[in-house]
Amino acid sequence: MAHPDRMERLRPDLAAADEVGVTAFSAFGGREAAGLYSDQFEIYYGNSNPGLARKICRYLGTEPGKLEVFQFANENIFVKILENVREKDVFLIQPTNHPVNQSIMELLIMIDAFKRASAGRITAVVPFYAYGRSDKKDQPRVPITARLIADMITVAGADRVLTMDLHQGQIQGFFNIPVDELTAVHMLSNYYRHKHIEDPVVVTDLGFAKRARTFAELLDAPLAIIEKRRVGNLDRAELMNVIGDVKGKRAIIVDDEIDTAGTLVEITRALEREGVTEIYACATHGVLSDPAVDRISASSLREVVLTDSVPLPERKRLAKITTLSVAPLIGEAIRRIHRGESVGALFSSEVSLTQEMLLWEDGAEGTLDTRGEDDEKPSRDTLAASAQAGDR
Repeated sequence: MAHPDRMERLRPDLAAADEVGVTAFSAFGGREAAGLYSDQFEIYYGNSNPGLARKICRYLGTEPGKLEVFQFANENIFVKILENVREKDVFLIQPTNHPVNQSIMELLIMIDAFKRASAGRITAVVPFYAYGRSDKKDQPRVPITARLIADMITVAGADRVLTMDLHQGQIQGFFNIPVDELTAVHMLSNYYRHKHIEDPVVVTDLGFAKRARTFAELLDAPLAIIEKRRVGNLDRAELMNVIGDVKGKRAIIVDDEIDTAGTLVEITRALEREGVTEIYACATHGVLSDPAVDRISASSLREVVLTDSVPLPERKRLAKITTLSVAPLIGEAIRRIHRGESVGALFSSEVSLTQEMLLWEDGAEGTLDTRGEDDEKPSRDTLAASAQAGDR
């Protein structure tokens, strides 16, 4: 037992330490309860989507950490951290988009580097999770690659994963570490709600039906289901049936991912045969592998709305493709994870973030509040002007 006199001499120091522990100044510009890793966080990113990472940093009001990630001439990847990260709360932003295998290896090597640099906690921020469609044995003698990627991220040393709109929710169970899955459904539905499309119907396939139901409820619209059957391992689907009343309505096709757009075009044709008057589409991840852009351009789709979870090269930007940024959503999730707050509360009715649509165009930030009903329908020019006015 400690001597009483010694404890009395220590009381002033203990009281000062307690005061610091209760109110620590955070990197987000305010005083907050200090928990594990308080005021010791950093954001780093690889080469897969640096634009999104910079937007997230801008939303959080912080600068990205200093890191080198490059390939040698022999294609070996090298990572070097250029500052001290000991005991810091580290967030590594690296979606696994094209080139997929290189992006995955960069992520794994980054995690290993930070683990060996004694980072306090490592969160892998993977907005787009590649190999998500390989989540089960649907044929004899095939792998479950989504599980393999999860094992690799865990073994590399990640402490938790932050992702968005996995192809199937059960992929979360492939990890033995905590997984926070965000969704862009609220952001996408708010975009279309603001457009005031008359007599809409939400259309999706069976795999995305649960989240599409939420999308339809937010728009107060009916839901129709597309029954489809994929032909072998080809990026082609044979459509079977449209379940639901769509005749004379304006359809909004919603899915988690648009890859080659083969399924999207087939759904569009099926809806046209059923008498739909206008067709829109949206998805969280715009992979747009060739020949997706040509197919979308030649289709009767009025507009395709995507997020920037996957970067969209200049050559793939069409007039009918609109991109919304998920940077505010991911940034807010990072803030809450660092503070030890609820991430699920982001999608509750009490949080205003899910009632707003944030536009990030050419470095300009604009906020469009859709909590009230507008008397007039704003045009896309109005939205762009709003984004320009919000530049700061």
